[in-house]
Amino acid sequence: MSRKYSRKKLQEAGQGYFFMSPTLFVLACFILGPIFYAVFLSFHNVRLLGETAFNFVGFANYERVFDDRRALIALWNTFKYVIIVVPCQTVLAIVLAATLNAGMKGEKFFRIVYFLPTLTSSAVLTLIFMWMYNREGLVNFGLESLGLPTYDFIGDPNVALTAIMIMNIWATAPFFMVIYLAALQDIPDSLYEAAELDGAGPIRKFWSITVPHLKPITSFVVIMGIIGTFQLFDQSYIFSGGSGGPDNSTLTVVLLIYQYAFKTMDTMGYATAIAFMLAIVILVATLLQRKFSKEENLY
Repeated sequence: MSRKYSRKKLQEAGQGYFFMSPTLFVLACFILGPIFYAVFLSFHNVRLLGETAFNFVGFANYERVFDDRRALIALWNTFKYVIIVVPCQTVLAIVLAATLNAGMKGEKFFRIVYFLPTLTSSAVLTLIFMWMYNREGLVNFGLESLGLPTYDFIGDPNVALTAIMIMNIWATAPFFMVIYLAALQDIPDSLYEAAELDGAGPIRKFWSITVPHLKPITSFVVIMGIIGTFQLFDQSYIFSGGSGGPDNSTLTVVLLIYQYAFKTMDTMGYATAIAFMLAIVILVATLLQRKFSKEENLY
């Protein structure tokens, strides 16, 4: 009886894997396969032009990162980008969601207006902001009208990365706003009513009721923000014409990987080593964030 039962279980398992086989094949070919191949390349010097060659170099590609000035600049730029953009877009998303959830007039209209930047293509959005950031653009026109100093947002290395940060915060906060708005509508009204009976004002209710109930959502938003900001590429590429300029001020890790992999074809192994190190950094940052937030389950 036991033998017959185990045979039946094996048949059921076999049928399950058979139906899953197309998905498993796609995962193996387009996700797991490229990951293992990238790890393989990171330990080799690779030549793709002419006669293909793979020369094993061990950890030399990883050690080279610490001696590469441009890699260190890209890492520092990406780090600054993460620690500024992620908190700002999270706070802005909470504020926008709270205002929409407060029952203001024209709420549906403002929902559409707030969400429009998310619907815009990242490339198109970058081109629009480049026009606005131009020396004769809309931003400098507004600053000049107010009697404030104008800036060369595109050509000045001191403000170029900040200009991209502002653009990214404005474009990504509405997406997280929708997530926060859905969570806010799940908070029972009875909690706010009880707080009002105790004499709590709007600010007190926000910090004592709203923020604690949004912790799982905030954990999710921060993790998604960290992953997205570490992977910044298209905006920096378009803004600088692919160079990471001016003076490497907009150079990010992913843009550097692109340059080494596809512009300097004999450094493909080094590029994959940087990519693998970036993946480890994102993983560690995500795990640390989850540990500090003390949330085991994301919303």
